[in-house]
Amino acid sequence: MRGVPIREKNPGKSGRSNDPPVLILTSLASGPKHGYALLQDIEAFARVRLGPGTLYGAIARLEERGLIEPVGASGRRRPYRLTAAGAEALEATLTELRAIVEEGTARLAGTGTPRVVTAGGLA
Repeated sequence: MRGVPIREKNPGKSGRSNDPPVLILTSLASGPKHGYALLQDIEAFARVRLGPGTLYGAIARLEERGLIEPVGASGRRRPYRLTAAGAEALEATLTELRAIVEEGTARLAGTGTPRVVTAGGLA
């Protein structure tokens, strides 16, 4: 699943990424969590508060795509964990975001030469 985009089109007003799939996969990268624990962790590390509908909708899509999977349920709680495909997709997305951050930083400093992006990558 290399290069599978996991981000949704909903950037935050502050420019910070608040893309639910990226936030969920990032949270699960440190270990399995159930929905409420995901909400708390995401709010702690990203300062983003996801609504339950947003969270569980994104969880369903990530599970359908094989990027996360449920772990044995404990009571009403259903924990999820990152799959190998999910870790790979998160890594690819973080690499892409890192490149954007580096480009933006260079442009702000006046040292960057704008690069043209084509369908296949940088030109």
